[in-house]
Amino acid sequence: MAKRTAVIDIGSNSARMVIFERTSRFGFHLVNETRSRVRISEGAYEKGGELQEAAMARAQKALAEFLEIARSYKTRKILCVATSAVRDAPNRKDFLKRIETSLGLRIKVIDGHKEAWLGGVAAVNLLPIQNGITIDIGGGSTDMARIENRRIVETYTLNLGTVRLKELFFDKKRPVEEAKAYIEGVLSSLPPSFRSRLAVGIGGTIRALSKAIMEREHHALELIHAFEYDLADQRKFINKIAHAPLMKLSKHGIKKDRIDTIRPGALIFLSVLEKIGAEHVITSGVGVREGVFLSDLLRNSNHLFPANFNPSLRSLQDRFCTDTRFAAALAATAGSLFDALCKPFDLPQELRPLLITAAKLSQIGIRLNFYGYHKHSAYFVMNNLDYGFTHEEMILIATLIRFNKRRLPKESFTKPYKKLLPGADTLAWLSYIVSLAQAIHASRATGRIQAYYDNEVLCIDAPFKTYLAQEKIKELQKPKPIAIRFKE
Repeated sequence: MAKRTAVIDIGSNSARMVIFERTSRFGFHLVNETRSRVRISEGAYEKGGELQEAAMARAQKALAEFLEIARSYKTRKILCVATSAVRDAPNRKDFLKRIETSLGLRIKVIDGHKEAWLGGVAAVNLLPIQNGITIDIGGGSTDMARIENRRIVETYTLNLGTVRLKELFFDKKRPVEEAKAYIEGVLSSLPPSFRSRLAVGIGGTIRALSKAIMEREHHALELIHAFEYDLADQRKFINKIAHAPLMKLSKHGIKKDRIDTIRPGALIFLSVLEKIGAEHVITSGVGVREGVFLSDLLRNSNHLFPANFNPSLRSLQDRFCTDTRFAAALAATAGSLFDALCKPFDLPQELRPLLITAAKLSQIGIRLNFYGYHKHSAYFVMNNLDYGFTHEEMILIATLIRFNKRRLPKESFTKPYKKLLPGADTLAWLSYIVSLAQAIHASRATGRIQAYYDNEVLCIDAPFKTYLAQEKIKELQKPKPIAIRFKE
């Protein structure tokens, strides 16, 4: 097993390298990401797709330093792919030979269908989705995968990209209507089966648009991965970006490195969304690079993680859990307490798995420092539990962990996340359950408890001594007064 794997993606606009470290069979986390604005396609689309010398020289210099970075991490496996601009270039063999001769790096040129499939692999494994259509807008192509029940059932690729459109229309100051007509002409070949209410947005253009929307909507989390919005709410804004003068784009939240390609990208995105009948968009922070890594990692598992497996959760446990057996006991107890209290206090059943995850991760912060470990644990979750969870789920898990000692969640903490969290009563009970689970196991005994609620009394049958537990429970702030009775 290669502990660290580097993946290099040479796109039309940028070259990027990510380095992943495996923590167990399927657990992994990112340890480095490096980007260079190589612009390998610069000037190519005006000259029959021919890669230009200046662009190839930039790529060679960037790749040389990428390899140095990979070596510094003692990376044992390096996977490198190139997409639209290189595969379309008549002189691509010269470029590939040049890189292999000078750097010893072999580049695999992938076609549009493979690119779409890799984006789909990343999406179905690292986003909370079951069905949808991925839209990966690159510099030279737009690649799409249709997903049903977490399976990629169809892919399609379009010769439609931001740099391509920029050089053909925007740089020549041709009317926007001509660019729209060109896009519609290319989209006419899209199979009618590509219809879905959910669009999964992949790539730098869509991330840039989502970041601008997040700022505009004052979204509580900075995390771009799994950010969602309804197209009806944002269609006018995206259209405004597509038609805005260059000098006005920064005022709309578009960052400097995306200003020259965001307008053609927004035009393409809106046209594709309309074509597939999308109503809702979820943003992906992952794409081809993660797809390359996962296709290698999961090659013997039908390119899917096992059912109910989450790589972020596994990685956090691998790296920071001091006692997996004890963590499992906390999770089991939290589940038993939830089952006893859900009906009396109207707790939504769909929140049970999130409560169990919170209990399981509630003590990972001890690896950093015992004192204030609940704060450290919550920080770890907020910054590393991103794959496979919605923003609502992530902030709920972090909040339950943050307040898992004595006090119920404070409004000063929860107020910025009010739109993402459940109601105050539900939140208070879930928080109390996690705190109660930890109190019950104050002696660190790991026996399985049985809990039930009867005549306003929470009865707990524990197969271990509970003197310390009963002391701890008295210190807990409760959502409402309830009696607790132990049976040993």
